[in-house]
Amino acid sequence: MTPAPLSQPHSRRAFLGTGLTIVGGLATALALPGTAFAAQDETKYFPLVLSPWLYANADPQRTVIALSHSTSKGIQYASGPSVKIRFRSPDGTWSPLVQTTYDRVGLPKGRGVYVTDATFATPGVWKAEARAGGQKIPFSLQVNGTPAGPVAGDMAPTAASPTTTDTLGVNPICTRDPQCPLHTESLSAVIGQGKPVVVLFATPARCQSQYCAPVLDEFLQVSEPYRDRAHFVHVEIYKSATGTTLVPTVDAWQLPGEPTMFGIDTAGVVRSRLEGAFGGTEMQQEIDALLKPSSGG
Repeated sequence: MTPAPLSQPHSRRAFLGTGLTIVGGLATALALPGTAFAAQDETKYFPLVLSPWLYANADPQRTVIALSHSTSKGIQYASGPSVKIRFRSPDGTWSPLVQTTYDRVGLPKGRGVYVTDATFATPGVWKAEARAGGQKIPFSLQVNGTPAGPVAGDMAPTAASPTTTDTLGVNPICTRDPQCPLHTESLSAVIGQGKPVVVLFATPARCQSQYCAPVLDEFLQVSEPYRDRAHFVHVEIYKSATGTTLVPTVDAWQLPGEPTMFGIDTAGVVRSRLEGAFGGTEMQQEIDALLKPSSGG
């Protein structure tokens, strides 16, 4: 099957209604719309929606949340209770209640994420209900009509990414301290050039959801044994340490949120993506799948 070109651009303004915080046009902090955290109640869970770009599709999509509660020290993340979840379509039909998978490998204590695959057949606002610790936790999800950014089967954009020898005006090219070593190769030089490519878009110093730094640290560790078999690239989000102008590569990929990881096969076709927040278990699964011979790796 001939790979599809990059999906039609989806206006980032559409994400304003989903509870995402928009900074420089990019959804960087992901939280439940309308959730009030004012009342302190350490026994009551609140969901944080970490799926920034769900879209109407007949195929299941990775859907991820975190749980938090209000304490005397402010908002704290829950520490991993078992969670089941179900979804209600705009026409009122509920999906079955299913068990989520909890992944906290490489993430800070208590900052794990709950993941399930769910099918959203129609666009609109979907209701959802998580169940944890005897509580029913309602929330909502915005499902868009079309995808934002590349999806599996699209050709990956081949726009250049900043490198140590050609920063494209980006300073710093890495906000991790110390800077990570994954800035020596430009995406324009490695996509479709004989090896699979795994790229992580993340800004450790400026990520409002505070997942980018631990995700990048785990990415560095998980990717190390594979670096002779694939190209691994980290791309920052903003051109400067204080401004809101995006790195040109981020614009070219039409990203609605971060951190986001893409797996790209030897032909330059996107095979996977992880977004919002993810631990080492999911990263390794996606890299292993990408490097199987059948995936083009």
